[in-house]
Amino acid sequence: MSSPFTNPAGRAPDQAQAYVKSILELLGDGDPLEVQSRTANELRSLVSGLSPERLDRPEKPGKWSIGQVVRHLADSELVCAWRLRLVIAQDRPAITGYDQDAWAARLGGSYPDAAAAIAVFETVRRANLGLLRSLSPADWERVGMHVERGAESVRLMARLYAGHDLVHLRQIRRILEADG
Repeated sequence: MSSPFTNPAGRAPDQAQAYVKSILELLGDGDPLEVQSRTANELRSLVSGLSPERLDRPEKPGKWSIGQVVRHLADSELVCAWRLRLVIAQDRPAITGYDQDAWAARLGGSYPDAAAAIAVFETVRRANLGLLRSLSPADWERVGMHVERGAESVRLMARLYAGHDLVHLRQIRRILEADG
């Protein structure tokens, strides 16, 4: 059985709900904006001093490398930026899913190295946090319709992205520990 934290495109609704539940349980009572505000520094700290070969070595066959995780976080933050703005500006828009494995396989070249991916992540994250901090109480409750998971408010999206950060920071730590 795969981890509930895996998120392939086209999940069955029950798998999508298990993913959401796992992410939210990992976040717990944590403040999503506080968690999100720390992620770039934590990423930078975790990858500091790692060689390009180490960054690109997969955890095991069929699993992502640390470099792929970092690039995924940068891509995911770009997706988050679009989704937040879509839901805040429009009434109940459709929120499309995306195939994160295809993005990892086909778009990795858009970042020359982990530092570049972290810089993109940090810049877009700063803009997203600025947007979230500017919202009215009503804006936090605006809803988009995720094609795989159903209705998602801005509040839920913020919590999901914070939990997503925690999942991938934990993944990087696990890869580093396994490798010594």
